[in-house]
Amino acid sequence: MQTLFRNSFPLRRLGAAVGLAALAAAVGAQAATIALPQKYVKQGHLVIASDATYAPMEFVAKDGKTIIGADVDIGRAIAQQLGVKAQFVNASFDSLVPALQSGKYDMSMSAMTVTKKREEVVDFVSYLSAGTSFYVKTQGGPDIRSTADLCGRSVAVEKGTTQSDAASAQSAKCKAAGKAAVNVLVYPDQNGANLAIASGRAQVGMADSPVAAWIVKQSHGEFKLTGQPYDTAPYGVAMPKDSGLAKPVQQALEKVIASGEYARILHKWGITQGAVSAPVINGATQ
Repeated sequence: MQTLFRNSFPLRRLGAAVGLAALAAAVGAQAATIALPQKYVKQGHLVIASDATYAPMEFVAKDGKTIIGADVDIGRAIAQQLGVKAQFVNASFDSLVPALQSGKYDMSMSAMTVTKKREEVVDFVSYLSAGTSFYVKTQGGPDIRSTADLCGRSVAVEKGTTQSDAASAQSAKCKAAGKAAVNVLVYPDQNGANLAIASGRAQVGMADSPVAAWIVKQSHGEFKLTGQPYDTAPYGVAMPKDSGLAKPVQQALEKVIASGEYARILHKWGITQGAVSAPVINGATQ
């Protein structure tokens, strides 16, 4: 009995080693089923640009340098499925699409709404759904129910966003109807827009619904949401047109969703209401 018992330890170790090898082979096989262009395989990583002022999607951690957020977690999960690393870099939102066109970045994950105009120059894989929300100062802030209520108001928005376009378009409508124009105040990043409202330079803020909700929560009572979200549309992982990345990224995201990791990430950042079940390539609705 002693001899048999002693010999069982090497056998168990051998069994564990075989099991680990099989697991590693299975993981490798899973990644191998997604055909990533060789350029990125050789590179070993994907350079992903984000405007890190848009919490909870992407923002800078307390250490002053690390980019964190829902987009970062989802991007890393996608990269893992593709068998490469995710390297996030900070860049202004309005620079992202031109930089993708020039090949400076491999991808962008920055709460970017998929639009038909943007689809003309970059490819997208949708990964979340979000609308636009209004937020104002809790004390004395105006009651805004729709963009029609913006006439004669000062509105703070981030440069290059769909909110900037919407506020400007509404201003034209206000003037055409004989009403006061919207005073659209455009800032380089979302932090600047938030500061404008806090200081009283602007009366209304507009941002994607999960971001506006986060801003209000983090303001500790200084801001409040007003009205209901409108124009719900998908966020997309953006990449250079015809780069060969769209299909692999879509397949990788499908695996992230199927594994349950996607749901865990959304729950972590409080954005489960924006979950999608099937990522789409170039699925603009507006």
